[in-house]
Amino acid sequence: MIILPAIDILGGKCVRLTQGDYDKKFTYSMYPEDTAVELQDAGAHFLHVVDLDGAKIGHPMNIFTIRKILENVTIPIEVGGGIRSMEEIDLMLDLGVERVMIGTAAVENPKFVREAAAQFGEKIAVSIDARDGVVAVNGWGDSGEIAAEELAARIGDCGITTITYTDIARDGMLTGVNVEMVAKIAEKSGLSVIASGGVNSLDNIRQLKEKEHLGVIGAIIGKAIYEGVVDLQEALKVASE
Repeated sequence: MIILPAIDILGGKCVRLTQGDYDKKFTYSMYPEDTAVELQDAGAHFLHVVDLDGAKIGHPMNIFTIRKILENVTIPIEVGGGIRSMEEIDLMLDLGVERVMIGTAAVENPKFVREAAAQFGEKIAVSIDARDGVVAVNGWGDSGEIAAEELAARIGDCGITTITYTDIARDGMLTGVNVEMVAKIAEKSGLSVIASGGVNSLDNIRQLKEKEHLGVIGAIIGKAIYEGVVDLQEALKVASE
């Protein structure tokens, strides 16, 4: 199982939101590229980067900062946030991004997802972010009016093989990841699922690892690392056991 430390970018800074609320943010670093280097030095093998401005507005906004991260680390990164066209996918891949995350467009434009999967294969993944089991879009500000499980099934039909699942109610709360829902989506969809939202202990990681046989392949950890609740090196060790 893989651990992906999260770097959320808002206004060019590394921040964390609480339950996706843009009015409830805490800035951890003025220079996300320095944070990326620190995470790499601590042993991270892959980084999860989100352009929060892009997610809200509908197109990438923090390209300069993403480029700076890529210039300063050698490990792969995945990027999501406002990516809704083939041209924007091309832009990210040309920058050197390893995997591009599609979120809102997966709900609003399935044809685009199908085309992206056909052209770019495993370079494309989908983010399913849900509140009370219902997908949220546009920076989590609006309801996508579709159940997370239904969207996962649709995505599989589009040719996507990997998704991230975030329980918004737990994101930034350090209340524990929704292991049951993550496992349920993995089992029912047949997709590889990376869990996100609320990871707060090594036990959480062990619980997710127990679901590997169902298709749970990783965990995204943000606030728990920044707050010192979870030690990244210990998390990596548990995930690789």
